[in-house]
Amino acid sequence: MPIPIKDTVTRLATISKLLVLSYIIDWIFIIGVALIGYGFYKQSPNHHPFSLTDPTISYPFTKETVTTKTLVLVCLFAPAIIILLLSWLLIPAKATTSNTSNVSNPAPNPPAAQYIRRKFWEWNVGWMGLALAIASAWSATQGLKVLIGKPRPDLLARCNPDLTRIAEFTVGGLGEELRGAATLVSWEICRDKSNSLQIDGFSSFPSGHSSFSFSGLLYLTLWLCSKFSIAFPYLPRYPVEDQKHVDDDTSVRKRGAAPPVYLMLIAFVPTATACFISASRWFNYRHHGFDILFGSALGIFFAYIGFNMYHLPIRRGAGWAWGARSRRRAFLRGVGVPSSLGTDGWAGDRGLDGDVEGAAAVREMGYRNQGQGLDRVKPDGGEGPAARLEA
Repeated sequence: MPIPIKDTVTRLATISKLLVLSYIIDWIFIIGVALIGYGFYKQSPNHHPFSLTDPTISYPFTKETVTTKTLVLVCLFAPAIIILLLSWLLIPAKATTSNTSNVSNPAPNPPAAQYIRRKFWEWNVGWMGLALAIASAWSATQGLKVLIGKPRPDLLARCNPDLTRIAEFTVGGLGEELRGAATLVSWEICRDKSNSLQIDGFSSFPSGHSSFSFSGLLYLTLWLCSKFSIAFPYLPRYPVEDQKHVDDDTSVRKRGAAPPVYLMLIAFVPTATACFISASRWFNYRHHGFDILFGSALGIFFAYIGFNMYHLPIRRGAGWAWGARSRRRAFLRGVGVPSSLGTDGWAGDRGLDGDVEGAAAVREMGYRNQGQGLDRVKPDGGEGPAARLEA
């Protein structure tokens, strides 16, 4: 029997306001991190002295293959739209059905409010992880650009130096005292004093296109791998089940299989796109090789942080995100509260859909222990039951 609309609205209204406020404040801080990066972006960086005979900064000034607008569309808005659509399309109604059904007593349809909350939650944390990854990578990249002020490979083409005033702007080197030695000059020798030189010309390290693209697109790859269960087949290190390799339904070989290749291709298109964007900064003469590699590593790091902060492990998470924080600890975990998972730390006794999460845990434990002796589990070894269960 369908749930009345009035009852659905009532259930939605029971969500903890304190918990919702805590996540609103999270969004505010994520936006604040992005604004800090924008503040760095508008600052004039340090201007590292350079040599007019340095071949590494003597490349021509060319047109960008991937402009900043294209970068934002591909690496921010496209992943956000994909996450929004798939979060509402992929979550089936049966995913929120409790495990209380049997042949004689089938489970009722899940409450519409619970179904809507699950979809909304997956969308919210999908966007939070993406925003956290991109905002962090953006802010860190712009901060390093301002701090280091490394000249771009096309600096001299932007600079148009006044060669009659070399001695006036010399700040280092032995060029005037030792024949063949380098002479380092300051940026004031340039005739072009526009932002193209003062700000962009000394923003080579690290590559912003690389960090931005990998933070957004690698995050999307991880998110897609989670939702479509795209991962290497694996077995627990110390499985409870017998490791039989016979060719029947009881074989350990039946525990895993490779996902379809077309799903792998779909999932890794975003990462391939990030690689192309990063490579374009090399053949457009916008960055040195190390700048691109460091920027890519920076984006990969924050994509990993953004995904794992909000989503279960790809291999064992069944495509779900972590549940909400405890309503009682929405802002402060408190001294003396263990930091392990479960009902400790930031987790709650029920989570977002505690009745479903609890039932899932009971099913998992029942599956592992059904017909099995506890003597097959690896000895404790000081790791505790949580570690054994995870293994």
